[in-house]
Amino acid sequence: RSIWVTGVQTCALPISMGPTSLPQGEAFAQDKPKVSKAVAKPLKAAQDAMNAKKYSEALARLREVQATPGRAPYDDYLLNEMLGYVYVRTNQYSDAARHLEAGFQSPYFDQSQVASRVMALAQVNYQLKNYDKAIEYGNRAIKGGFADDDMYTLVGQAYYIKGDHKNTLRFMNNYVDALEKRGGTPKEQSLELIMSSCIKLDDAECTTKALERLVSRYPKPVYWQNLMYSLFQASDNTDKQLLHIYRLASEVDVLKRSEDYTEMAQLAIEQGSPGEATRILEKGIQKNVFTEQRDKDRNARLLESAKKQAAADQASIPKMAREAAAANATGDKLVGLGIAYLSYQQYAKAAEAFNKGLAKGSVKFPDEANLFLGIAQLKNQNKAEAIKAFKAVTNDKKLQRIASLWALHAQQSPGGAATASR
Repeated sequence: RSIWVTGVQTCALPISMGPTSLPQGEAFAQDKPKVSKAVAKPLKAAQDAMNAKKYSEALARLREVQATPGRAPYDDYLLNEMLGYVYVRTNQYSDAARHLEAGFQSPYFDQSQVASRVMALAQVNYQLKNYDKAIEYGNRAIKGGFADDDMYTLVGQAYYIKGDHKNTLRFMNNYVDALEKRGGTPKEQSLELIMSSCIKLDDAECTTKALERLVSRYPKPVYWQNLMYSLFQASDNTDKQLLHIYRLASEVDVLKRSEDYTEMAQLAIEQGSPGEATRILEKGIQKNVFTEQRDKDRNARLLESAKKQAAADQASIPKMAREAAAANATGDKLVGLGIAYLSYQQYAKAAEAFNKGLAKGSVKFPDEANLFLGIAQLKNQNKAEAIKAFKAVTNDKKLQRIASLWALHAQQSPGGAATASR
């Protein structure tokens, strides 16, 4: 089985920046300190050209200022701010970042504009692939309390792209945890960053938790498929556990390969559920998963065999019901009856039999009985009771994980085509 993991999708964030303290006319007449007399005229000409969006002319005037000897620190502050503005408007971001950062570090910088400048410098450095600086300014925005969700994404992506997956994971987990604690919903991209970092770190447990988090918020087939893969890839699966995994995979509709349909049907037949085998093969045929003539012929024969066995099996259910109703019947007989009803989609009867069997006690495999009960309740549109039954699976760790994923699916949707074996 092949895994299908979506890699993190990094995006280019828009640059919405400019010198936030662009000098106005009074800067040349009233502000203290004042512009030096030697550069006042070209600076004012540059500002007029900027206001008229004549950026080439503005740049020419500003270069005159750069060539003027004996400039004062305040002159340089204004020069950097204005050059930064022009370079942004002409998409020369490397030069823009250099000058706007110089202006920001000046003692004359307007402190009321710190938030917008820090955000802008984080953005422009990210676009320039100066990821360390983007992270530096992004974290400054976060510590300052003025970062928005896009800024958190920018910092997380910067860590990821520069290959620092440990810090990506730490940073994004902290952000998402805090967001969820406030009742917010993390963006899909944030959760993908976490998942992809886990994969890069080759941490299977981390990846599984990240996938479950993704599925809980964004139940897309690709995420369910990856979750099911993490179950399928275990080397210690028994045939019974494998069939349980197939059931959930079929329920969330992520079975893709023809051999998966064939293997699930064979397992169902071997475990005494020909009705289930019939349905999964019919589903595969409906989805046109059997494309080779050899596969078509083989599965047609398998389907015919399953149908014959199902007819005989279904005829035995009344006898099973009488035996389960006997005074000395064990809880296991009632559970077996429930599985039989569930096999043939008699969900209400199945749930009743499972409940009676579990209540009676002496059930050899209570975790499996509760798992089946949850499926029956879910298919009977009793979502709350289904989740309750799934959560009662607590001893068998593998079944517990399967049950937890059924519970997650139940929270998202009340139904599908669940199946069971006997």
